[in-house]
Amino acid sequence: MAKLDEDVVALLKNSPPLTLVEIAQKLGKPEKAVFRALRRLFEKEIIDCVNRKYSLVKK
Repeated sequence: MAKLDEDVVALLKNSPPLTLVEIAQKLGKPEKAVFRALRRLFEKEIIDCVNRKYSLVKK
């Protein structure tokens, strides 16, 4: 898993569902890079997206 992917997972672990913009702001990263990380995590079924807010998949 890429460093940014790990940062996104760590952030979502300790917060309510967040939007792409909120995640990018909190991590201080460009939205485009965060979007790619979110897409990878979504494809691996690590995160979920409801109403454009991202959260970890509940297992």
